[in-house]
Amino acid sequence: MVDLDAAIGFVMAHGDAVERARLSWLCTRTPPAPETLDWAEAGQVPDGGWPAVWAGGVASVDATCFRLGELDDLGALGRPAARKALDWLAARQQRDGWWEENPVLADAAPDWARPGDPEARFHLTASAAFWLSVAGLDAQAAGPLDDRIGGAYAGVVHAAARALTDGLAPDGTWPSYLPAGWLSAAVLHLQQSYDEAARIRAVLDERMRDLSPADVAWLAATLRRVDVPAAEWTLVAARHRLAATQRTDGGWNSDDGQKFDVHTTLAVIRAFR
Repeated sequence: MVDLDAAIGFVMAHGDAVERARLSWLCTRTPPAPETLDWAEAGQVPDGGWPAVWAGGVASVDATCFRLGELDDLGALGRPAARKALDWLAARQQRDGWWEENPVLADAAPDWARPGDPEARFHLTASAAFWLSVAGLDAQAAGPLDDRIGGAYAGVVHAAARALTDGLAPDGTWPSYLPAGWLSAAVLHLQQSYDEAARIRAVLDERMRDLSPADVAWLAATLRRVDVPAAEWTLVAARHRLAATQRTDGGWNSDDGQKFDVHTTLAVIRAFR
C-alpha cells in the first residue's frame, strides 16, 4: 500500500516553506504563518483573479483555479483573497454555464485554456465549477449559511453541471482533456448526479493503468475532496496504482519536471491521509 510516512518524509526533505506549510495543514491542521499566506496569495489582481505566467497581467481562470488549490492545502479558502477569487470566478461564468479565458489571451494561452476552443471550454468549466463546489461544501460544513447543493454558489454550479452533463457522451466519455473527467465527476457527485458521475468514473477505471502517478494523485485528491468514499473502486484502484509507482525516497514523479515532485506527493497525502 501507499507509504504515507515515507511521503511525508519526502516533502519535509525536499519541500519549500509553502510546501511544508501545506503538509502541516494536511497532516495536523496547523495554521500557516501569516507570511506564508501572504506569499501564497501574492500577485492577485484587483478584480480577484490571478494571472498565469503566460497571461501578462490579465487574470486567468486556469491560474486562479491552480492558486485556489494551493490555498486549499493551506486551509485558506475562507480568507478574503480566496473568497474574492471565488466571486471573480462566479462572475466570469457565461450565460450558457461555461467558462472561457479572456479573449485577449487567445495568442498566449496554452491549448487547455485557449479561448474559443471547445475542449478548453469544457476543461475550464469543470475546474471552475469544482472549486466553487468545494467552497459551497465548506460553507455548508461551517454552518447554516446556505443549505442548497453547491452552497453560496448554488446557481452557478448548477448551471455548470448542466453544461457538463450535456457535453458527456452516453458512454461517459467527455470531449476534453483527461483532468476534466475527474473534475466533472466530482462536480456531478456533489450535485447528486450520481449516474453521470459513475459513468465518468467507469471510464477513469478503464484508463487507470495508463495514467501517470501525477494524474492518479490529482484524480484521487479531487474525488476525496468532495467526499467520494475511499472504498469506491476508482479510489481503491488509484491507491494500488500509487503504491506501485511510489519511489524509494517516498515521493512520486510529476509530469512537469522534478521540481513539481513535491506537489504531486502532497496530492497523494491529501487523498489518502
